[in-house]
Amino acid sequence: MMDATMREESLRRARTAAQAGPDGRGLGRVGVLYGGRSAEREVSLMSGSGVHEALCSAGVDAHLFDTGRQTFADLEASGFDRVFIALHGRYGEDGTIQGALELLGIPYTGSGPAASAIAMDKITTKRIWLQHGLPTPDFAILDEHTELRRVPDNLGLPLIIKPPHEGSTVGITKVRGYSDMKEAYAEAARFDSEVLAEQFITGRELTVALLGAGRAARALPVIEIVAPDGNYDYEHKYFSDETQYFCPADLPDAVSNEVRRVCVEAYRALGCEGWGRADLILDADQRIWLLEMNTSPGMTSHSLVPKAAQAEGMYYPELCVTILSQAACKVRSPARNT
Repeated sequence: MMDATMREESLRRARTAAQAGPDGRGLGRVGVLYGGRSAEREVSLMSGSGVHEALCSAGVDAHLFDTGRQTFADLEASGFDRVFIALHGRYGEDGTIQGALELLGIPYTGSGPAASAIAMDKITTKRIWLQHGLPTPDFAILDEHTELRRVPDNLGLPLIIKPPHEGSTVGITKVRGYSDMKEAYAEAARFDSEVLAEQFITGRELTVALLGAGRAARALPVIEIVAPDGNYDYEHKYFSDETQYFCPADLPDAVSNEVRRVCVEAYRALGCEGWGRADLILDADQRIWLLEMNTSPGMTSHSLVPKAAQAEGMYYPELCVTILSQAACKVRSPARNT
């Protein structure tokens, strides 16, 4: 009964916020960009459908727009006052669609072109975090000329091989022996010209959702992910009911606060805004190891940002309206400000 009451109150807040909008004039005609052409198209279709349904339930004039099937000319002619980006991976989370929306002058959710491109590139992300003194596992960049058998000598075993410009565990392999390197590299190279080898950190798998920008950025409650046999792959991430999520994670307050602080710093270091999600490992010595930053996280029924928001009493429609209310063009120019 209490949960139903909290859900109804959250929906009431969502409807009120949707009617008001950030400027008191409502949110207008809204496009939910989904689908796209990346390896994560299937997930994006689920995310976009969920966001669209949630926005409609809050009274928003929302319309689905598949960027993998419709053109930029269609987007320009759509009459959208703002858009919610529910795209994942290439052409949706990597700064390309953000740049197009800047040119069209359509306010959009999430980070701008630069931050989106940086966060989508796991190698650049790690370099920036290291420059800011933030903890991330040791790594190596592989290409067709790399002597693969030398990589475990430097990073140890097991290690992780993955394409640095994909998400949703696409192309990732946990390498347990020297003989696995060639096959793991080939799998990752199917998706990327460069391949990232990363030190494997044993510990608890955590994720932290983030909202806002700059000094106002904040972290939602920490989630711990417990997948069967520690295998949080594509199937267990989006479709399996075997994966367990604990929110808030069972952590001492001091550790939880530090995890959230580090994630906010990681988010700010990349220039992210609007919303995002940091993935990390907490090892046995309570040390934090940042893995990656998602600037357009999943919004499916199994997704983690909605779970974190709900732990604060913010249910799905209110979360979507909150994110949408922050939609803006991020590239400032004298011409746009006049």
